[in-house]
Amino acid sequence: MNRPRVLLADDHRIVAEGLKRLLDAEFELLDIVEDGAALVAAVHGGKPDVVVADISMPRLNGIEALEALRRDGDDVPVIFLTMHRDATYARRAIEAGAAGYVLKHSAPEELAIAVRAALQGQVFITPALAGEVLRAMKDGPAATAGDPVASLTLRQREVLRLLAEGHSAKQIATMLDISARTVEFHKYRLMESLGARSGAELTHFAIKYGIVAL
Repeated sequence: MNRPRVLLADDHRIVAEGLKRLLDAEFELLDIVEDGAALVAAVHGGKPDVVVADISMPRLNGIEALEALRRDGDDVPVIFLTMHRDATYARRAIEAGAAGYVLKHSAPEELAIAVRAALQGQVFITPALAGEVLRAMKDGPAATAGDPVASLTLRQREVLRLLAEGHSAKQIATMLDISARTVEFHKYRLMESLGARSGAELTHFAIKYGIVAL
């Protein structure tokens, strides 16, 4: 019998290799990719049964990659395996369509369970956060008031990520096919909405909320 195929996405290769050993007895490893854009391409090219991904990754973070897959009409189950213990992250992931949310320190006990649940069309949230996440989701849209990322548009998140990665306005304009003036406008709006006083504070925010990888 063919084993379910799993795609791993983590920009820390040592972590990915450890995950491979955890899953190898029960699942077939399709590939290991190291950024969100490569994740999207690998899903389209390899058709995995399940994706296990970090949130903080270069180019696209995990949630942005998931959103891109859903826009493309791809419903592959995506499980996030992350260091982020904040229930806000977990809620964002589940609302984006994730099939699971597992903390890295819990991986040996929970990851295989989460993959099996995803293959059965179920959603697994690490018990350490499940109650808090479900309560927040039950509260409805108002619960996003404490999540500053929720108010950003996709374009703003793209610009913020690229700024935090050290790209200039001119470079970002070329990468996104927009004008440098538009990039500066997005930067101004980001600083205004996030209460940032400098580019360094924008970078700190991007790291804190997993928009850019450490």
